[in-house]
Amino acid sequence: MVNSGKFFAMVVENWPVKVLSLALSIFLLIYHRMSLLETRVLNIPLAVEQLNAMMPSNSYPSSVKVSLKGESQDLNAILEGDIEAYVNLREFKTPGAYDVAVQLRKKGTAQGVEPLQISVEPMEIKFILDHKISKFVPVTVNFTGQIETGYNMNSYTIEPNQVVVEGPATILGNLSELYTDYIDLSARRSNFTVDAPIVRNDPLIAIRGDGYVNFSASISQIISVRNISNVPIVITGLDEQFTGVLEIAAANIRIEGYDRAAVDSFVPPREFLKVDCSQISESGDYVLNVYVGAVAGLNFRVDPRETKIQVTEAGEEESE
Repeated sequence: MVNSGKFFAMVVENWPVKVLSLALSIFLLIYHRMSLLETRVLNIPLAVEQLNAMMPSNSYPSSVKVSLKGESQDLNAILEGDIEAYVNLREFKTPGAYDVAVQLRKKGTAQGVEPLQISVEPMEIKFILDHKISKFVPVTVNFTGQIETGYNMNSYTIEPNQVVVEGPATILGNLSELYTDYIDLSARRSNFTVDAPIVRNDPLIAIRGDGYVNFSASISQIISVRNISNVPIVITGLDEQFTGVLEIAAANIRIEGYDRAAVDSFVPPREFLKVDCSQISESGDYVLNVYVGAVAGLNFRVDPRETKIQVTEAGEEESE
């Protein structure tokens, strides 16, 4: 029987080597076990947690790569939403550039899974922080396409015509207006209303509200206009026993119509402008309306609209 003294001496003999050997054995066992584990890689959205008046003013990754290493059945059971990646910006109070560690949070199906190794790439993200401000910014409409030929957009309104935006002071300081997405005018020939989204070119700014404007346009057909001067006024209906002399024997015509070609090509026929003397039964001075002929699709205005006529007995001037 080995006495206790000799046994203890045997145990402690070359103890550093024995401890090292034991540690190496444990390491190899763990390494072997971990080498048998599988890896699952996830792209996890990156959340930015901030509760103060600072916010990022530079672009940063919207997601990070998270690697999970563990037993196959355990990895497959973990839902992507149960691994959260985030950076905590609460501690930063002044503007500047900071390297912030990406942190991970397990919940739900990811809790209690062993063995489970979790790593994230990148481990740190550089943030340039600035003061968070808000201001009113006007909204400008973007158009594309052409209204139907022969029509015109008389006016339009947008509601709201300005919105409140939030973002870093350095970015909002240079922001003077926002634009809508393109509103298509192609072949429009009547009034219309659409809801148009406001374009947010910089993801670091936020628009209060639903991010839309209500656009309303008033569209009407274009009226072509042409003026013709010195169109003769013809005396009609005067009894043969009388002779008439017009004080104004010619007038100006304003032509209006939707058909441009018809307006441009119109030539007044004879007796297009006339005065009707059929009711005159004796000599004298009369003021009569100037009548205008009719042409389909065209409207006419005459100036002057009336003229004076001096009516005398036929041959009266010769006898004198």
